[in-house]
Amino acid sequence: MVFLAAFAAVYLLAVCTPAGQRAENSLVVGYADQARVLAVNESVGLPPLTAEYATIAAGIALIAVVALVRRKWREGCAAVGVVVVSLVGAEALRSVLPRPDLVHAPGHLTEVSFPSGHVAIAAGLALGAALVASPRTRPYVVGAGALWLAVTAGGVQALYWHRPSDALGATLLACACHALATRLLPPAAQSTMPLTARPSRPAAGARPGALSAVALAVAAIGAVLGSAREDALARPLVFAAAAFACAVLVWWTAVKSAGRPEEPRLRG
Repeated sequence: MVFLAAFAAVYLLAVCTPAGQRAENSLVVGYADQARVLAVNESVGLPPLTAEYATIAAGIALIAVVALVRRKWREGCAAVGVVVVSLVGAEALRSVLPRPDLVHAPGHLTEVSFPSGHVAIAAGLALGAALVASPRTRPYVVGAGALWLAVTAGGVQALYWHRPSDALGATLLACACHALATRLLPPAAQSTMPLTARPSRPAAGARPGALSAVALAVAAIGAVLGSAREDALARPLVFAAAAFACAVLVWWTAVKSAGRPEEPRLRG
């Protein structure tokens, strides 16, 4: 799969090469408390930067409720699977994927952090929610999830909890889980419509391109705000670029899966 190949490429280039390690280590300058998101997180709490397990439980419960209300049992099970496998996979891979010290870095820069569990929570829940959302609300659900993911991915980098590759790796892993779930799901209910039935109106309305532009623009703002630091401007822009890339991946993955062509079938 493309997402898993990209995951492996990010790991090999950023973690297993001297150039990749030097590039990411150069971004960690100063102290974690100079991240602007720290004050917000300490005052109001920004899930999943805080209350990770409560965030997971609340997200899965919300997905289950929506699936029950819409009677989308299989989609609900797939959505929960995306969330669980994304998080468990991120935690398991971080415990087995080594980070060799190729550049003789200080001790605090040699700790294994790939992929990010916090980003896996946000990405997994966003993509899981997309599976159970109705076609009409799905673009808005994914847009909100992309914004949340952008802030989360930017925040964990600004706090020096994770590197850009950690955020990208976790997002790619969640996208791979979502892609697998959509392939395993049976054709949607509309595939049983008679050939003469009119297709439903696209969920994004008459101007899907405009909705995509707005959603990604808002996610870009969230990435910049989440990545901001008091002691620098250039380095946070690198964090913001990686966080925005995570949001784009989630948006593109959800939109692509929602737009898969389906062959209509005659009713028996």
